[in-house]
Amino acid sequence: MNLGQQGAENNLLDLLPPERFTLLPNTAGCFSAEEAVRTCRLARELLGGQSLVKLEVLGDEQTLYPNVVETLKAAEILVREGFEVMVYTSDDPIIAKTLENIGCIAIMPLGSLIGSGLGLINIHNIQLIQQQATVPVLVDAGVGTASDACIAMELGITGVLMNTAIAKAQHPVLMAAAMRQAVLAGRSAFLAGRMPRRPGVAVPSSPEHGRIGH
Repeated sequence: MNLGQQGAENNLLDLLPPERFTLLPNTAGCFSAEEAVRTCRLARELLGGQSLVKLEVLGDEQTLYPNVVETLKAAEILVREGFEVMVYTSDDPIIAKTLENIGCIAIMPLGSLIGSGLGLINIHNIQLIQQQATVPVLVDAGVGTASDACIAMELGITGVLMNTAIAKAQHPVLMAAAMRQAVLAGRSAFLAGRMPRRPGVAVPSSPEHGRIGH
């Protein structure tokens, strides 16, 4: 995309001016800490000193699974240099807490592989990350449909990042509307507090007093 490097062509920043919109530089496509740090430094120069970035260091081209070793290394450098780091990571609660302790301002565990549409494979780990975090937690990657987004929000996380689920839907605008409704419903359900689970036990909601024969 042209962000000013090609003066004669249409500039994306004319349509999305930084004074009105917060642009989030993303290190997607980086496979080492060195590449990710360099990308963030270039983005900061391009956007006039903006420090907010999304850190994403991938392990391989087939799974696009995060390389947590390189992610930790890059996060330490970027935080030390004054960047505000939103970090894509695995669903490992220990790694998530370590990234928070380094100074990342948001933890973004994957629900499942990027672009897979498999939803939240390990709900319990996402919930552990959310429960121990003192910074925002956003599910990043794997959401395929509205129910996935709703389940994620019911865990109490801050938000859901998505692209492919909408872009690859047969009717993207309709899917985007469904995702919005799902996020709102999931958040409301979390705030409302669900009823306790009672495996194997039926508890009637109708009154028992005054029944015939009792």
